[in-house]
Amino acid sequence: MSLTLKNPHSVLAALACRPHDVLEVRLPPHRPSEAWTQVGDLARTAGIPVRTDLAESTGSRFNKLEKHERTSAASATIREHAESPVEMQWSNLEQPFGVWLALDCLQDPHNVGAIFRSAAFFGIRGVILTKDRSAPLTGTAYDVASGGMEHVPFAQVSNLASALKAAKTAGLWILGSSEHAPRDVQEIPHDRHWMLVIGNEEQGLRRLTLDLCDDVCRIAPQGAVGSLNASVAAGVMMAAMTRK
Repeated sequence: MSLTLKNPHSVLAALACRPHDVLEVRLPPHRPSEAWTQVGDLARTAGIPVRTDLAESTGSRFNKLEKHERTSAASATIREHAESPVEMQWSNLEQPFGVWLALDCLQDPHNVGAIFRSAAFFGIRGVILTKDRSAPLTGTAYDVASGGMEHVPFAQVSNLASALKAAKTAGLWILGSSEHAPRDVQEIPHDRHWMLVIGNEEQGLRRLTLDLCDDVCRIAPQGAVGSLNASVAAGVMMAAMTRK
């Protein structure tokens, strides 16, 4: 299946990691942004078709377009990134200790994309997503991830509980996240491999998921607002769990 990406940084990451999966690049005929110009140059070098014949952006009308409108006319078609088999993600639990993520029925593709961007930033070793009741990995998720989808192994599973049990058998400890947890994420020890589980935006973690957790943590609020967006909370927890 192919995706249409409109973030040049997502396309640049795909060109760097798997240029054979970039099928086509479409640029406005005049003055694309610097990042899209780089995309076009790399695509041509790799022998990827680059189209600049967008009829809707030609002639005097194009010269009147604002910069953001010219940029939005650019896009690329790429194949979906291949998933990584679940068991392969933790087949070699080498030191130092690492952190994995599991997303329990997240439904907003912007949250999923933002989490992948943070996961790539913090060196998360892998991500597991549920297939059912979850946001599909669309072009929107790839664009928000800004290249993160290319750098973090991931797998979509039909049964998250089974995947968590397999991870526990392999030697990972499961860490749930809940605003009702008694312990702050800063109190979690770093002397083992952890899989951090992020719950649904509205309902949090499902009961069966919670039952499989070895520990549960929260982010203690410091101000008047008592909760965070799922992707922001995930980023804060990743920062805490990967600190040296």
